[in-house]
Amino acid sequence: MDATATQDVLDTRPQRFRATVGIVLVALACGLGAWVFFRGPSPFAIDTWWNQLFASAPSQPVYVFAIFMDTVGGHLTAVVIVPVLGAAALFLSRRRWSALYFLSASVGSALLVQALKHTFGRARPEDILILSDFGSFPSGHAANAATIAVVAAVLFPKVWVRIVGVAWVVLMAFSRTYLHAHWLSDTLGGALLGAGAALIMAAAFSRLRARDEDRLAIRRARKADAEAATSS
Repeated sequence: MDATATQDVLDTRPQRFRATVGIVLVALACGLGAWVFFRGPSPFAIDTWWNQLFASAPSQPVYVFAIFMDTVGGHLTAVVIVPVLGAAALFLSRRRWSALYFLSASVGSALLVQALKHTFGRARPEDILILSDFGSFPSGHAANAATIAVVAAVLFPKVWVRIVGVAWVVLMAFSRTYLHAHWLSDTLGGALLGAGAALIMAAAFSRLRARDEDRLAIRRARKADAEAATSS
């Protein structure tokens, strides 16, 4: 049995670290939201500056890209379809607890986003180019992107997975501000919240996910033994 793979999941030190970092990220998102709320309706200076960068008529190719990101990064696609399909793929690959982790992280992130939206009630930029729901802070699209990126990095700890995940979050944040659907600080709050939720759930599901690794390691060992017996 592959003890290394299981030990990576079971080691309590990285799991405590993940939980701690996750809680800190969620707390930072809440703190940023409180700062936004108590300072009044005026956006931060960096929000205004960033928003004005795209104040002119949008470039058609970039606008189309931003609309595409709006579609795949939120609404029914990101909230329901992507988590369900991802969980189904994990389940079929015999990673049942990992599938439940993905779903739980996605649901937890979405619930936190809605809770903060209704708590702080920040107004969106007036020059918004699309229709959107209530509350500008935090960005649900950025939170969804960060949740998926962190879940992918936890389940598939490869450098290229992390690079793609970071790029996905950055592009999502850019698309939301390009469409004037959010202030820049909204996307930062969303990314913090989504990443934090995924890390907290990763720590919570660590021992359960280890069961998946145990079963997979046993199957791999049996398959290797069967192949060795056949070849001999």
